[in-house]
Amino acid sequence: MVPADPGGGVMRADLLTEDIEGLDEALAAVDAFDRVLVEGLLRPGAAQAAGTAALAQAVSGTPLAARVAEAAERAAGGAGGEDDFVALAAARSALLGSVHDALIARVDAATGRDGAREGEGEEAVDRSGSDVVPVANVPAAARSWLADLARTGWRGLDHEAVSAAAPVISALLAEPPLRRLAALLDGFANELAASCPGATLEEFPVRRWADLWTRALLLTVPGAAAPAATQVVTGRLLPLGVDLQEHATAVQAQVHAVFEPADGSPSRLVRASVSAPKPDTVVGAGLWQLLRPHLSLLTAAGDGRSMDLTDMPVTAEGDLLWDDARARTGEPADPLTTARIALPTATAPRTAPLDRHPARLAVPVFLEGYGAETDSDGDAGGDALEFVVAGQRLGVDLDRIPTAGPLTPKAVAASRACIGLLRWDAGEFRLQPLAVETAVRKKPVGVHAGAWAGGTADKAGAKAEKAATDAAAVLRERAGRLLRK
Repeated sequence: MVPADPGGGVMRADLLTEDIEGLDEALAAVDAFDRVLVEGLLRPGAAQAAGTAALAQAVSGTPLAARVAEAAERAAGGAGGEDDFVALAAARSALLGSVHDALIARVDAATGRDGAREGEGEEAVDRSGSDVVPVANVPAAARSWLADLARTGWRGLDHEAVSAAAPVISALLAEPPLRRLAALLDGFANELAASCPGATLEEFPVRRWADLWTRALLLTVPGAAAPAATQVVTGRLLPLGVDLQEHATAVQAQVHAVFEPADGSPSRLVRASVSAPKPDTVVGAGLWQLLRPHLSLLTAAGDGRSMDLTDMPVTAEGDLLWDDARARTGEPADPLTTARIALPTATAPRTAPLDRHPARLAVPVFLEGYGAETDSDGDAGGDALEFVVAGQRLGVDLDRIPTAGPLTPKAVAASRACIGLLRWDAGEFRLQPLAVETAVRKKPVGVHAGAWAGGTADKAGAKAEKAATDAAAVLRERAGRLLRK
């Protein structure tokens, strides 16, 4: 059950399984264009012409119509220029944005929210001159490389084509306003280099590479990378849970929370994130050592406490620009209690235009009164766990549960209440658990994915923390030795 209003109610889980009008058609147009990028547009054939035409047709009723139709025609004729590829990327982004908006509207309806999101309806602000780029030709060089990729296609990739990005990335990194684009291009180029030559690949990560190409190309447009507008807020922050994301060389923690303004205005959903580079020897609970010094909120979330904020910057998208000097630890605040009482009435933030993508969907929800069903073998640790909510099945994404905490697939399967992030993956809504409530000796006990964020006396967690400390000490010693040499 999910309270639909302060007086209680149920989640309309049936809305999460019903078809959304126009969604399949929008995704089909995106897929058609993504296949064009596989073969490239250097010598386009009938298939590429059909793919670009499908994209143009999908936005024919929008302000993009004329420009995208022209770009599609030129690209299909092998004469597409950089501006044409930007127009096609904009059309693709707009389609995925419309899918994102439709999914958000469906989630709002299912959870009983009124659908009005904070900041929507406000007049858009032109920031085209707000991020003056010291070296104006560097984004242009990035755009040129991305255009060459579109012509070559993923199948035509080779090391020479990919390595051309190296000097561009170096130049971007030298300019702080361009580092967002630099980081994206660096990761993208590394993925492409690891897959060269493209002619030998049997399968391509078609959607992912098209997403990265689109995002990077749009970030080269003046104003696209402008810093988000912010305001300062004062009040109480009530953590809901921690989403930990790990990569071979980096780790990120994102704390989802309810913020209650001191002036008595409506509460709102917010996030605070921290990222850090990591050596591949630091895993499990040791990851918290890398993140903890940069975000005191992690300790509060792990200990189940609120935080009092004073003039903390926050963007219109609900992202707190964390400053430890503006926060102090508050009273105990159980996340499950927060989810039951404060979450249903909290206003959701709007989504920035370039972030409107189905993969970015992560809506905090609270469930209880559900049943849990596993696969036919009864393996609670398998991939087929589902919650039965009001007679409807909702898949549970167990792969997203981090090993750096006490939350396990077995605990999720045995739970009777759950805080999670509602996501949309592979054509369906799925739930990522952040915390659950289970019964131990007939007493309710909360188990949280971020429980070890502030430190732990748990035997397994303490062992991982010690291993990480030892690994970090060895790495620091080796780095010092290299510097002395």
